[in-house]
Amino acid sequence: MNKTFGIRLAFILVSLLPYYPHAQTPATFPNRFIKIIVPVTPGGNNDIVARSIGKELALGLGQSVIIENRPSASSLLGTQIVAKSPPDGYTLLHVANAFVTAPILIANGGYDPVKDFNGVSLTCLVPKVLTVNPSLPAQSVKELIALAKSQPNTLTYASSGIGGTSHMATELFSHQAGIKMIHISYKGSSQAIVDVVGGQVGLMFDEINTSTPYIRSGKLRALAVTSRKRSALFPQIPTIDQAGLPGFEDMTFTGLFAPTGTPKEVLTKIQLEVSRIVAIKELHERFISNGVELTASLNPEELSEFIKAEYIKKNQLIRQLGIQVE
Repeated sequence: MNKTFGIRLAFILVSLLPYYPHAQTPATFPNRFIKIIVPVTPGGNNDIVARSIGKELALGLGQSVIIENRPSASSLLGTQIVAKSPPDGYTLLHVANAFVTAPILIANGGYDPVKDFNGVSLTCLVPKVLTVNPSLPAQSVKELIALAKSQPNTLTYASSGIGGTSHMATELFSHQAGIKMIHISYKGSSQAIVDVVGGQVGLMFDEINTSTPYIRSGKLRALAVTSRKRSALFPQIPTIDQAGLPGFEDMTFTGLFAPTGTPKEVLTKIQLEVSRIVAIKELHERFISNGVELTASLNPEELSEFIKAEYIKKNQLIRQLGIQVE
C-alpha cells in the first residue's frame, strides 16, 4: 500500500469515528436514545418502576429513554436480547428475581446472569402478598395450609413465569408448609392476577402494589405478606412469619443491568442518575404509599456482587427443593 494513501485512509477513518455510535468515548455518553427492555407484560411492578425511572433518567441524561416490553415465559426473551446487545449502555435490562432463577431452572436459558451482565443499580424492593380468590374456603394461612393438605395436588396457584418472583415465593411457601399445589404459569403478573380474580386459579403471591386495588375492592382476599414486618398499606394483614410459618421472608427486587463489557464510566453515570431519581421526595413517597421502596445500589459493582450471591443461594435452594420446569 502506498504510504501516503495509507496515511490518508487512516485520517479518513479517524474522522468518521464520531458517526459510528460504538466508537464513542464514555465521556460523550449518551448522544442518542437509550432503550430499556422490560421482559414482562405492561402493568406489573417491574414495568411500573421501569417507566418511572426511565422518565426521570431521560430528564437527567438529556436523551430519550424508550421502555420496550418483550414478555415471555420466565422473562427469557427480553433478557437474551440485552445479553447479545452491544455493551455501550444504549440497551439496558430492567428485571426482577427471575433474572437469577430462570437460567438455573431452564437448561437452555440462553444467558448467565453473572457472566453476561454488568450490574447498574437496584431500583426497588417490595414485599409480596398472598391472595386467594374469595370463593376459596380459606380465611387465613393456617386454613389454606389445612385445605391444601386435605386436597393434595388440587389447589392451583398462578405465577408470572417459571423462576419468577411469584413462582419461587409459592414454592418456598409450599416447601415450608409441606403442601403440594398445581402451578399455572403466565408471561407476566397482569393476566395471572386477572385469572385469580376470575376464579380460574385459586391463589397467587404477587407484589403488594399491583395486588392492592383488588384487595381493597374485595376481588381478592389477602392472607399474609412476605416481609418480616407488616405493610403500612395493610397493617391488619399479618406476615407469613406471624401467620404460622416462622422465619419466612421473600422480597422482590428490581434492577437495571447492562451487557458485560459496558464501560465502567457509563455504568457509573447511569447508576448516579438512579441514585438521584430514587431520592426525589415526591416520587419516593408515591411509591412508598403503594408499598414499594425505591432504592439504589451504592455503585454498579455492589449490584453485580449481590446477583452473584443470589445466584449461588437460589441455585442451592432450587436443588434442595427439587424445583423443576413442568
